[in-house]
Formats: sequence, structure tokens, C-alpha cells
Amino acid sequence: MDLTEILHHLGEYDDPTFRTVSPPIYQSSNFDFKTVKDFRAAMANEEHLPIYTRGANPTVRLLEKKLAALQGTEAALCFGSGSAAVAAAVMNSVSGGDHVICVDYAYSWTKKLLGPFLGKYNVEVTFIDGRDPDSLQKAWKQNTTLLYLESPTSITFECHDIAHFVSEAKKRGVATILDNTYGSLLNHYPVHLGVDMIVHSATKFISGHSDVVGGVVCASAHRISSIFMSEYMTLGATMSPNDAWLLIRSLRTFEIRMRQAEIQAKTISDYLAKHPGVKALHDPFHESHPDHRLALEQFSVRIPMFSFELNTDNKEVVETFCNSLKYIRLAVSWGGYESLLLPATVFPHDLYSVSLMRLYIGLEHSDLLISDFDNAFKNCGLLS
Repeated sequence: MDLTEILHHLGEYDDPTFRTVSPPIYQSSNFDFKTVKDFRAAMANEEHLPIYTRGANPTVRLLEKKLAALQGTEAALCFGSGSAAVAAAVMNSVSGGDHVICVDYAYSWTKKLLGPFLGKYNVEVTFIDGRDPDSLQKAWKQNTTLLYLESPTSITFECHDIAHFVSEAKKRGVATILDNTYGSLLNHYPVHLGVDMIVHSATKFISGHSDVVGGVVCASAHRISSIFMSEYMTLGATMSPNDAWLLIRSLRTFEIRMRQAEIQAKTISDYLAKHPGVKALHDPFHESHPDHRLALEQFSVRIPMFSFELNTDNKEVVETFCNSLKYIRLAVSWGGYESLLLPATVFPHDLYSVSLMRLYIGLEHSDLLISDFDNAFKNCGLLS
């Protein structure tokens, strides 16, 4: 389907009563029936017919229809958060005694799910270096049932050969999950490479306005049905109709936002790559990155987020730099209209260099952002 058709038209005229320009919000917890026969039919098809909003809600279903089409899968399920979507996909793929392989430096809460949380239920996990194919070969076990992937990772921005990983998993009948939040819905490669389940934090690019928390699993109709009848309905981490409507609203400007941020990101990346106050740039879309070729193969659209390291090991200098920023905000998350900086020094552990920081480029003009950086470099003494 044409991208514009999906964003602006798909599923919007399913209700023949009115042809509203903006789809309605079905802000109802419950739905009634005229006859027992109708009620019985709905109970037999709870995945698709509205009975109770923890199951099928028309507004949420419209969003899911659009997200599945955008990601190129048969179906999708929306959740109350990205972590809920990840948890449902993972838990649908493992049982007690199973083994999971996950790339290292995956999202921290994903690692906690796979390690301490599922470890209580006798699920074993091995974290591997996603850049080293040999590490994958050494990690396989007889009881491996799931391979969990991110490419690139969201702090260090390491790219992994997803095609190779998925091919190896399919040889062994192992399910694959890819967190494609960074890749965004504009990059369709997971489906083409045979990934079984694709998860997104809808909080990020899908929302784009920093006002909704949500998640989505995109997969085959069979897989989505399995998740719906088990983890989705049982755990109840569903998305509200109002949040679904806000995300439908956000999809109207999705492509425009991404294209604008793409232009901004290249300008800022080039600026930081040449600045004497920067020791290292970790941007897979910059030619200096070791995974640059792989990034160009996997992504059709440049993503406006990367990390860099200041040319210092002094924590006070790093904090002065960060505290001097006026327009680039210090915060977690990303994907909204505002530019954000996440310094690694705020983490309660020492996994990363003290000078490492993740930068998300929003919709502010690049001249404004560069002037903000210039002032911060000046204040912390890293101009030369």
C-alpha cells in the first residue's frame, strides 16, 4: 500500500454511519448487544469484535490496522507501553526450561525481563556480542527457542547483521524478535528478512509528541492471535482508546516529522564529527562508523539519534557541558518534537564512558541546536 494511503485513509471509513474526517474515540469500557445471539457470536470472536475494551476496542483496532500495514505484517497488537509489548512477545515464545539468546546492550528493561525476571521461571539467557557471528554460533543450545535482536542498540549504536542472525535461527526452528523502535516504521527491512515478531515503543517516533506511552507487536495473524488469547488478555496491559486516537493523530505527520529530523540529524552529526571537543561519534549513518555499510543496507531512512563522547574524562566538565544546554533538554526517551540529551553519567552503573551521551535530534532548526552546542563547549572549556 502507498504510505500516504495507510497514514491518512486505511480503515478510516469502516463505520458507514458517518464519514468523519477525524475518526471517533470509542471511549467505552463495555459494549452491549441487542440479542443473545449477537452476544454469543461476539464471545466466540473476542479478538475482533468489541465486548470489553481490555480486548477489542474499535479505536485501538484502527491504529493496529495501520501499524501492521506500515510494518508490512498481517496483524498487530497495541499495548500500554513498549515494555509490555516486549514482554508479551517474549513470554509467548518461551516456557520454563527454555533458553534465549539476546544481543548485548539491548534495552535495559528488556535485559531485566530476560535475566532476573524470567530467570525465576527457569528460563535461561545468553547475551552475545552482536557484531561477532562466532558468538552466536557458540551460544546455541538444544533448548534455545528465541533469538532477541536490536539493531542498532540504543546507547552505543552497534549494528548487527539481522539477515544472518534470522537465517541461522530459522535453520534451528528458533523464533526471532526484533526491537525496531529505532528503525521506525519507515524502514521495512525486518519483514523482508523474515523476522517473526517486530516490536516498537509507540512512545517514540509513532507518538512524536511526547504525550503518549505505548507499544506494539507486529507479526503474522497466527502469532498475534496466540498472543491475544494468552499474554494480552491475561496480563491486561492494553492501550486506552484515547491514547490510540492520539497515536492515529500522530501518524498524520509521521513521514513529515521523520524527513525533517533526518535533515537536521545529518547537519548536527557532521558538526560534532569535526568538533575538537568530541572524542568519538557513534552514528551508524556517518561514514566514520564501523557499521556504516550495514546501516545503509538495513535502513532506507536516516534515523535522527546517535551518541558521542566528549574529549574529556572529567565528570565535572561533562556535567558543565550538559548543564549549559538551553534548548537541548536532559531527558530519557526520544522520538518527539524536542531534542534530548541523555548523558551516561546519570546511570547508576559504570557500563559506559563517563563522557558518553546519547543525542536525539528533534524538529528545532539545526542553527539553534548548533548555537546551543557552541555555548556548552565554550562553558566547559572544550573549544580547542
